[in-house]
Amino acid sequence: MLCLMSKNVGKVLTHTFITHNVWGSSWNNDIASLRVFMATLRRKLERASPGSPQYIQTHIGVGYRMMKLE
Repeated sequence: MLCLMSKNVGKVLTHTFITHNVWGSSWNNDIASLRVFMATLRRKLERASPGSPQYIQTHIGVGYRMMKLE
């Protein structure tokens, strides 16, 4: 998932796009599992301030975006 996000820095990736590319078409509507995986990824990346993420933004009802930091 991190590879997919990092290849698309700055782009909002939909829930369906992420689940299809990471786990295949059988996971298209499993947003709950995606949220768990994203929370785990954030805990690993956002060690300084997990409550205010710098690297991965949530776009409610749409998906996620990995931010480019300067």
